[in-house]
Parts: sequence; structure tokens; C-alpha cells
Amino acid sequence: MTMIAINLKTVHDRISMACRAAGRDPKEVTLLAVSKTFGAEAVTAAYAAGQTAFGENYIQEAVQKITQLRHLPLQWHCIGPIQSNKTRLVAEHFDWVHTVDRLKIAQRLSEQRPPHLPPLQVCIQVNSDGGSTKSGVLPADALALAQGVVALPNVCLRGIMSIPEPAPDFIAACALFAGARAVFDALNAAGLALDTLSMGMSADLEAALHEGSTMVRVGSAIFGGRTYAVAATG
Repeated sequence: MTMIAINLKTVHDRISMACRAAGRDPKEVTLLAVSKTFGAEAVTAAYAAGQTAFGENYIQEAVQKITQLRHLPLQWHCIGPIQSNKTRLVAEHFDWVHTVDRLKIAQRLSEQRPPHLPPLQVCIQVNSDGGSTKSGVLPADALALAQGVVALPNVCLRGIMSIPEPAPDFIAACALFAGARAVFDALNAAGLALDTLSMGMSADLEAALHEGSTMVRVGSAIFGGRTYAVAATG
């Protein structure tokens, strides 16, 4: 068994334990393996261990991997910021996008989605704790953005993604994730049929799952530490 396979099992065990503690079924949760800065061989090793959903932050780096591994039945999620000049690459190569924070980006993704591909699955990124330097739409503006995205023809709004500020302990982390869950619940109460709450990473997935996350984005706990000097730009 490879180290990546061992790490994947450990993460799945953490997810199962956290779900049991929260009275949830682990089958409700999707594990997204964040493979940014790691090569195709690492993704292949994770796939051999049963992992099929992968998250990438750097679009050009990701497209190289997606092209190289197109023979494998993988699902690719864009979880990094998207500049207007990169929307075509995202629309043509990814299955999911977690970081829609402006209607303009969603419109471009819809317009540039190739007709032979199914609708692009998207989440809007919500700045749930209001950090001034963070990406994401503010909670007060989330409904308007969500309604705009729903009206587009070639994207399918699945839910929200949030990256709260780091918290000093489990209770504090739960409080931050609860803010994102409140936005998710409010959007559903407004009539949007959302099923995806993307939040939680290697260090805080237990708190995220306690607050209802349905998709956790885990990188270093699976692949190890990163060397960002060799990372491609977004």
C-alpha cells in the first residue's frame, strides 16, 4: 500500500468518526482530494486507492494534468480563483467550479461551456465571516448571485463553498462554519434546491462536518506538504 493510499484511509476514518459524532451518515460526505502542485503520478496513485474526485487551484497546471489523465474516469473540481481570461479553460476542462463569486464569471462559464459536455456544476463562494481580504460574495448578497446563476443555461448551481478564517479550537471553528451553514439554509429556504455545502480542509474537517458539510477538500493530509515554488500560476 502506498503512502497516499494509507493517508486516504486515515482521512476516510476521520470523516467516519466525525460523522458518527455528529449523528450523520458518512455516505453523505464527498472527499475531494486537493492535488494542486502534485503531479499526475500522485493523482494516479490516489485513483488506484479508490479516489476519483480531485480539486485543483491553479488552472493551467490543472489543465495539463486533466489532459494527461483523460483516460481515467476522474472528476475535476476548480477550487481556485478564476480570472475572466481563464474562464474558457475552466469551462472546457472541469466538471465542477467552487469559486463563483461574481455573476460575470458564471455568465462566461455558461457561454463557454462546450455543447457536448453536461452543464458545469457550480458552487458560489461565500465570505461567510466577512474577512476584508478574502474572496467570496458577502452573505447579504448571496441570494441575488445564486438567483442569477440559476437562470443561466449551461451551469447547474449545486450549493456554496466557504473558507472561514482559521480558528484556535474546535468550538470556534464550529461557530465559523455555522455561519456558512446559515447562508446555505437561507438559500434553500428561499426556494433554491441546493445539495452541496463545500467546507472543511485537512486541519478542520471535523468541525465542518459537525456543522453539515457535504464535501471536504483535503490536500496535505493525503499528499503531504507542498512546494509552492513550482506551482503554476492560476
